Amino acid sequence: MADTKKDAIALLKADHRTVEALFEQFEGASGDGKKQKIAMQICMELTVHAKIEEEIFYPACEGKIEEDLLKEAYVEHDGAKVLIAEIEAGAPSDDFYDAKVKVLSEQIEHHVGEEEQRMEGMFAQARKAGLDMDALGEQLLARKTELLATYKASGLPKPELTTMTDVTV
Repeated sequence: MADTKKDAIALLKADHRTVEALFEQFEGASGDGKKQKIAMQICMELTVHAKIEEEIFYPACEGKIEEDLLKEAYVEHDGAKVLIAEIEAGAPSDDFYDAKVKVLSEQIEHHVGEEEQRMEGMFAQARKAGLDMDALGEQLLARKTELLATYKASGLPKPELTTMTDVTV
C-alpha cells in the first residue's frame, strides 16, 4: 500500500475524507441500487474506523487528553453504530433510509470536527501529549487491513456498543 508510512492522525484524517466523499456521492446518487452500494460502503468504512479508534487510538489517548472529549467520542461512536445497523438492515425504498444516512452524515461531521479541531481537538491534544504517532499509525493500518479483509469476506458484525447498555441493535 502506498500509505504504509502515514502517522496515526494522517491515517484517521484520510478515513474522514473518504467517508465525507462517500456521503457526498450518496446525496447525488439516484437509483436504489447505487444508493445502497454507497451506503454499504459508508457503513463498512465507519465500522472499521470506529473499531480501530476504539481498540488502538482511544486507549493510547487515555489519561493524555481531556477525559470528557474521549467519553463523548465513545458515545458518538455508539450513536453512529445504531444508525449503521439500521442502514445496513434497511433498503433505499424504506421510508426513513435517506434520512438515516443524512443524520449519520451530520453526526459524523460533528464527530470529525471534535477530533480535528485545531488546538483543542482530540488529535491536537494527542499530538501535544507526545504520543508516538508513527507507531500508532502502523498499528492502525495493520488492524484496518485485517478488519477490511474479514468484513469483506463475512459481512459487517453486529455493532458492539461501549456506552449504551440497554440498547439492542
